[in-house]
Amino acid sequence: MYLPLLWQVVLAAAWVVSATTPTPTLSKRRNAPTRFVTTQDGQFKFNGSDLDFVGTNAYWLSSLNTDEDIDFTLGNMSANGIRVSIPENGTWFQLISNGTLEINNGTNGLQKLDTVVRLAEKHGLFLLLSLTNNWNPRPLFENSTISIQARDVTPGTNNSLPRGTLSNDYGGMDVYVRQLGTNTTKAHDDFFQDQTIIDAFLNYTTQVVSRYVESPAVFGWELANDPRCNSSIPSTPSCNPQVITRWHSTVAAHVKTIDPNHLVSSGNQGFLCTGCPKLFPRVPPPQTSATPSRRRAVVPKPLTKRKILEDRKAAFKRTRNAKKRTGGTSGGIRIRGRWMSTETRRQDDQGIGPAFDGSQGIDSEDIINIPQIGFGTFQLFPDQNVYGPDDPNLPAFNNTVEQGIQWIRAHAALGALFGKPVTLNGFGLVTQANAPFFVPFNSTQAPFGPDAAPAPTPTQQPFGVTDAQRDDAYTQWLQAGLQSGLQGMLQYQWSQDNLTAAVGTVVSPTVTGPGTVPTVTGIGVSPNDGYSIQGVGQQQVVDTIRQAAQAFGSDALL
Repeated sequence: MYLPLLWQVVLAAAWVVSATTPTPTLSKRRNAPTRFVTTQDGQFKFNGSDLDFVGTNAYWLSSLNTDEDIDFTLGNMSANGIRVSIPENGTWFQLISNGTLEINNGTNGLQKLDTVVRLAEKHGLFLLLSLTNNWNPRPLFENSTISIQARDVTPGTNNSLPRGTLSNDYGGMDVYVRQLGTNTTKAHDDFFQDQTIIDAFLNYTTQVVSRYVESPAVFGWELANDPRCNSSIPSTPSCNPQVITRWHSTVAAHVKTIDPNHLVSSGNQGFLCTGCPKLFPRVPPPQTSATPSRRRAVVPKPLTKRKILEDRKAAFKRTRNAKKRTGGTSGGIRIRGRWMSTETRRQDDQGIGPAFDGSQGIDSEDIINIPQIGFGTFQLFPDQNVYGPDDPNLPAFNNTVEQGIQWIRAHAALGALFGKPVTLNGFGLVTQANAPFFVPFNSTQAPFGPDAAPAPTPTQQPFGVTDAQRDDAYTQWLQAGLQSGLQGMLQYQWSQDNLTAAVGTVVSPTVTGPGTVPTVTGIGVSPNDGYSIQGVGQQQVVDTIRQAAQAFGSDALL
């Protein structure tokens, strides 16, 4: 199995931020200029100025078929203000097979990543590079561990959505587990605990990270996209947030020994565990008496189960009273589905929900306090994760928006608590037009697409939001991030047309029917796993991002 580097979200994905000097404010000249992004007092710094950003994600960028396509895509991002089996074709960075590893330094391997970095420098962009991915489902395999039926990708079947379009099909942790795991019974958390696997991943990390130590185009390193206890292979009962945190500490320290110039982040979804013991407990700052002329700064308090429940109760009371005053009624289109993995941990704590109870095996509060972690990360995908209980006084869409706002505020407060920047590394909603392309994490099937199982009823309720609702939600979330103090926000995901198509790659020619031999038309579109903004409505999303970036006080979009 080949393991490409995932870009932010998945290295692959490219964060793209303008490498030109951000717009300074009165307090932004405290650092001497530097070629690399740094942090100070919970703020990103570049060239001695604050760097805040809003932008988009292109996880598929390094897999495009020609250097010209990469140049074309990065150029379009910059022009729009966005300034942050063995395949016969396509890009791969590492082969793991039969217990052996091979690094691909060829033109369709790390040299392709070299091209991306070089062209990012050309266009004045930053890249956030992610080193691996949590997800790696295999079609027609391990169905018993996946809640959604895997899709048959045998040629001649209804293969309208080739797996190369999926953001969870770029190698991943379970490739290491299947190929290198020393335990008789394979488990996902072997990736975090099996020393043979850890050594192999650290070797791969060394090969990649060492290439770009001096590159000013690299914003930083993301250790993994969405690391957690759950994946296509189930974990053992011993997997818990401390296991994942300990792995982060080991890998982050390793990266910093190779590359002291660039920042390191986690890339996790932002799940929390309010009752978990901490490997890196917070040490409260010393209390000092305020002078008569200066008020004492308000120090944020750690998030607790009690505070979460009290805040929810107060919010529900406010909306209930507002509904009584206005005589409002519920309505709207429900964002349903939420194709999240089965929770495996701490299921007895139903009071605060899976985003806060540690059931995903992630404790963002512990991870952000690891010394080598330079900034915190989280994600927001309401179609696949639950961020809180629905308020019965609100329509479904309003619940989705409000829960997103509260999730953003919680992580902004976490950054303030630990004095580190926090970025929302991916947020998105599936629209009704994109529903046929939507592929949930840890699945190979689009549940509302033509390859899905027949619906149990003759008609199926529409899935997703309208384009107008998506733009409304994005605007409110971006505004919440600005007001609460996030340093960066990335919309998921950028789309690009007029790309070079090639059989067996992520930009494949169109197949018109079963058994049809595809022909290269020379024109293709970037992958779409349900969050693409290609086509109608694309300009509205781009405008929303641009306006938010201007409000963040920066000419940089990531």
